[in-house]
Amino acid sequence: MTNQPPAPEPAAAAETPTESTEFTAPGAPRPRTASRRVTLRSDLRASWPDGLVALLVTAAVFVLLYVRIRDKTSSTVSVMPFMADAGGFWMYFLSQAFGWSALLWAWGTVILGLLLSGPRPRWPRISAPRLERLHRTTSLNTIALILAHALFFGAELFRHDTAAWNSALGTAFVETFVPGGYGSGTGQIAIPIGQAALYLAVPLGLLFYVRHRFGPKTWRVLHRFVIVVYVLSVWHTLLYGTNVWYDGWFRTGIWLLQLPIAALLLVRLLRPARRSEKLPARPGATASRTGWALRLGGRLAVVGVMVALVVVVVSGNDGGRSVPPDDTSSTHNHD
Repeated sequence: MTNQPPAPEPAAAAETPTESTEFTAPGAPRPRTASRRVTLRSDLRASWPDGLVALLVTAAVFVLLYVRIRDKTSSTVSVMPFMADAGGFWMYFLSQAFGWSALLWAWGTVILGLLLSGPRPRWPRISAPRLERLHRTTSLNTIALILAHALFFGAELFRHDTAAWNSALGTAFVETFVPGGYGSGTGQIAIPIGQAALYLAVPLGLLFYVRHRFGPKTWRVLHRFVIVVYVLSVWHTLLYGTNVWYDGWFRTGIWLLQLPIAALLLVRLLRPARRSEKLPARPGATASRTGWALRLGGRLAVVGVMVALVVVVVSGNDGGRSVPPDDTSSTHNHD
């Protein structure tokens, strides 16, 4: 979710971002097309086709999850046997479906951001402003999907609480939205990680529309933390996703999907669109030796992550639990 950096520009242009000028590549002539200010309202209007696709994908995932649990072929039934009654927990399965769509849309918007902020590939054959708008609309829909994932999770907790409705509502809110409020099993760690992703995603995704108030440079620094949101989302999924609870090709596939992001991030660090972000050949060529060391360390860290991802995928040691025996009623620990 990183934007194509512009060439050095006058202060007026920095304060009023437009689709025709904001993402001009360094050294490239400005287009003569009429400029139009980018606003949250305009992007919300433009996000409905992408949002409709997200809802269709969510519906398909929900049907798949529902059928697999009803047929008792899903690992969710092994993790939580009481959910074998698929009709009784449909809100939880809908929450899962929104969670998977949110992760997919987050993956896509990070890919688009890295394509925009690094060397421009010859594909896809789409103009930079349109690619940037798609990046923004997928970001907005990612936020909406994450919120829907959390809300349906909380709604399921509320629906199955036998306490009075006001007490049940308060408990569901605390367990869903308050860090440390959920005190059961793996969720004690996994849910606060997911909450952190949510509470970072919303402001980082919306700050773009008010960045003229604090300056584009500050916004660019803050926006780089979007990759942290994505890492937290994947971590939350691998820790708490009952569909990827055990070792297997599906869990390994989640790790495999991280390779393109790591590769594009490395390319973006090695060949950034902004000249000021390029790494000089030697420390003395830059004003700060500390900054040079940090940038070099960042590139080496990404290489290390890529190596680790390859090892995980090739070895199959993806951090999942061992598949339990057929009879899990006595000794298997579902936490």
